[in-house]
Amino acid sequence: MTEPTTSSPSTTTGASAVPPAVPLPGSLRDVLSGRRTGTPVVGGIAFGPVIRPAPPVDLAGVLTLPGGEPEHEIARYAAAVDAVSARLRARAEAASGVVAEVLVAQVGLVGDKGLRKAVEKAVRGGASAEAATVTAVDQFAAMLEKLGGLMAERVTDLRDLCGRLVAELRGLPEPGITIPPEPSVLLAPDLAPADTATLDPTRVVALATSLGGPTSHTAIIARQLGIPCVVAVPVDDIPVGTQVLVNGTAGEVLLHPDPQEVERLVTADRSERAAAEAWRGPGQTADGRRVAIYANVQDGPTARLAAAEPSEGVGLFRSELAFLGRDTEPSVEEQARLYADVLDAFGGRRVVIRTLDAGSDKPMKFATLPNEENPALGVRGLRLASRNPGLLSRQLDAIAQAAAETSTTPWVMAPMVATVSEAEAFAALCRTRSLVPGVMIEIPSAALLAHRLLEHVDFLSIGTNDLSQYTMAADRLSADLASLTDTWQPAVLHLVAITAAAGRAVGKPVGVCGEAAADPLLACVLVGLGVTSLSMAVSALRRVGTSIGSVSVAQCEQAAEVALAAPDPAAARAAAAEALGR
Repeated sequence: MTEPTTSSPSTTTGASAVPPAVPLPGSLRDVLSGRRTGTPVVGGIAFGPVIRPAPPVDLAGVLTLPGGEPEHEIARYAAAVDAVSARLRARAEAASGVVAEVLVAQVGLVGDKGLRKAVEKAVRGGASAEAATVTAVDQFAAMLEKLGGLMAERVTDLRDLCGRLVAELRGLPEPGITIPPEPSVLLAPDLAPADTATLDPTRVVALATSLGGPTSHTAIIARQLGIPCVVAVPVDDIPVGTQVLVNGTAGEVLLHPDPQEVERLVTADRSERAAAEAWRGPGQTADGRRVAIYANVQDGPTARLAAAEPSEGVGLFRSELAFLGRDTEPSVEEQARLYADVLDAFGGRRVVIRTLDAGSDKPMKFATLPNEENPALGVRGLRLASRNPGLLSRQLDAIAQAAAETSTTPWVMAPMVATVSEAEAFAALCRTRSLVPGVMIEIPSAALLAHRLLEHVDFLSIGTNDLSQYTMAADRLSADLASLTDTWQPAVLHLVAITAAAGRAVGKPVGVCGEAAADPLLACVLVGLGVTSLSMAVSALRRVGTSIGSVSVAQCEQAAEVALAAPDPAAARAAAAEALGR
């Protein structure tokens, strides 16, 4: 919409002359109108008063605390680490899936040996345990920010842990989020994993953060909880108690919305959720084309939860949980028990296991390289096999052992495959163990050579999180670049189309297991591009299944065509929605 104009200055005179109207920048216009726009992460509508996390511990105030006897201060720090680790570990044990993975990673971070050494060095220099903790964390945070990429995301995690440690040392209440007495909307610059992972979705009905991207910890956990979420949206100036409506589908936060509009949107959303709850599968379009709907799982508990839902199998079994938080590699037998637990839960239905995706934001003490210049572009995923060949072989042995114990044939895919030779070598290792080989498409080179990869493997699975990051040369966790790393980017969709076409040409399946599969609107576009399966958080299964079941293949193809032709993600969303009649 264009701004109204006034008469030209040449035709107006005197004190009453009105200067020409100047179009306001979109972001400013949104702020003044009470509409804040960001990156949509989890669809749905929620309304309620604003709450915010408790104020952080005053870290600057502890820098001048006098230090005591060094051994005593070091012992105090060690006790604080043990206490904070125990609380995080207890939360992890009570959780499952990606929530447990995030919390286990936090346990590893708080007990990091490098951090402990930095604290001890500062203490021996005369600092108190509190001051040494803040100093060491500042040093590590600066290093991670300099590295950029996925490592930069850990700064939020690290500073959260610093606050928890200082609170423990000072005998203060643990910082975090207080459970609100009524359904509320949580706003914050960013949210720590330890807080996001333990939210009660009946009390915190929506999330919006001014930082973060569509694959931040906040976004990923919000998907698992199934609550509307918008990131990279300017909400830091909204006072506590303000009534807001979060539209996770449109990526909007509305201040003081019209009550009638709230009622209309909430009622429509409630109807959509009720329709989704009634969906029982299988996945197919309105005119009968089958599209397998799979779940993403981490372990036995999440697999059993997914198996009880209308999931046709597992499209992504993240095997990292067997490795996270350990100083040594788990044995073949230990791994096999974990894999068998998941295979058993699905009783013969398809289970796709991703081999160890370590490195970058998921370092393994016994495998990954320390202090890489750019971990996101470094030795991660399948590349670890070049330095640790036994690591991959032992994992495949464990998968094969679990397959034999459960009388199943799992599909196995390698992450971060960049070349045809990598795919060929991985396929050979799988076939010698009677496993079905596949690879993940996360790097543009793999998408462009998908037809050649399929000469060696039996299926492809698109990881949209990393594919978006590497295609757009933008850190997927940067709030400033959130629009670039949006999977709705036409360039990313073109790579999906190329990959799907390669699979269709030889009759081999091509799925999507990245976070994009959980978007009910984008799911229809992916079907139109030729994707044969979608794998997502359990909370998204029914809404995606319902969405696909309400449209024809022709509608999906039309939506895909207009999305590919769009100039940007927002235009792609709008054009696809119009094509699908939404």
